[in-house]
Amino acid sequence: MASSCAKPHLIISLFVGCLLFASPARPAVSPSAAVNSTTLPVKHSRISAHLKRVNKPAVKTIESPDGDLIDCVPSHLQPAFDHPKLRDHKPSDPPERPKGYSLSSTVDASFQAWSISGESCPEGTVPIRRTTREDMLRASSVQRFGRKPAARRLRRDSTSTGHEHAVGYIIGDQYYGAKASLSVWAPRVTSASEFSLSQIWVISGSFGNDLNTIEAGWQVSPQLYGDNRPRFFTYWTSDAYQETGCYNLLCSGFVQTNNRIAIGAAISPTSALNGGQFDIDLLVWKDPKHGHWWLELGSGLLVGYWPSFLFSHLAEHANMVQFGGEIVNAQTSGFHTSTQMGSGHFAGEGFRKASYFRNLQLVDWDNSLIPLSNLRLLADHPNCYSIQGGINAVWGNYFYYGGPGRNVRCP
Repeated sequence: MASSCAKPHLIISLFVGCLLFASPARPAVSPSAAVNSTTLPVKHSRISAHLKRVNKPAVKTIESPDGDLIDCVPSHLQPAFDHPKLRDHKPSDPPERPKGYSLSSTVDASFQAWSISGESCPEGTVPIRRTTREDMLRASSVQRFGRKPAARRLRRDSTSTGHEHAVGYIIGDQYYGAKASLSVWAPRVTSASEFSLSQIWVISGSFGNDLNTIEAGWQVSPQLYGDNRPRFFTYWTSDAYQETGCYNLLCSGFVQTNNRIAIGAAISPTSALNGGQFDIDLLVWKDPKHGHWWLELGSGLLVGYWPSFLFSHLAEHANMVQFGGEIVNAQTSGFHTSTQMGSGHFAGEGFRKASYFRNLQLVDWDNSLIPLSNLRLLADHPNCYSIQGGINAVWGNYFYYGGPGRNVRCP
């Protein structure tokens, strides 16, 4: 580590109508109230069942200063092993690192808020942020909890979806991984239904229903986490965000192998305007021996892996890699959101003001780290969020990105 997201049923409506006709002296009961009295207990029952599935028995629980509860769960009981194809699965051996890999940073004990006190999870366990009833009540539905909206577009103009991007991407070849250092900020998110994130996407398939993605980075998401802290996160899908995949460990799939990093926990410290810059190194690559996609944070700290059988196209390779920022513009007031991307400052403001990605690299067919060529830059709403790139001897391929959202040129 460097320093420098019913209508009332007919039967119920008729039932309410009969009650009103038979007992005119009683207070009127609206159809919506009748529906709520029926549906709320059902929702709470579903939430309780879901919490029982996702929160596994822990041998130790650590209370984080930010209010999170981190459960130390025996590795073999983690959510991944609820997947039918993983029930007899033994965690894979550590993979061979890509050629050209070097140890350039270390992971500080205070990288995440929960570990500042020096508490840790025992060997043989994995730290998992406990999901609460309040977390689930903020979601649009129990079924969609921990998932991104279905059929969202990643790179194309996103006016109709509310998702806006400032990204660098490469497309048109076969890719087996990606690496970058990305600065961490705490952007302001102005609506509970919005988020702001910075991440790497490893992508395969078309932008239709067969889209496969692996994603990792940091995000601020009040709806998912209940606060405005930047948090380390992962995501995956094999069907364009429809039925498969989720954030972090909120469904079966990602196999965590590390007892020091809690996916979904807050990151500390963060970068400061005109002050110290804090960035994290992320590497995602395909193990040439077993075919799984591994995630490394910092240098040498393996977080875990996405088994290859979770995917269709990514079972083989990626055909696109993307780096950068994304926000949701809910336009709750009828104007463009003031949710910030990155630091909240435009790319042209440069170092110590704008957020950045540096040392962008790819993993090729020979499991070698190579520099990018022909990196394309795209800001689909440049008056709201911009991007500006370059190459130098210290940062290799890099770009600054981000912005404040609503302003005089982004009404």
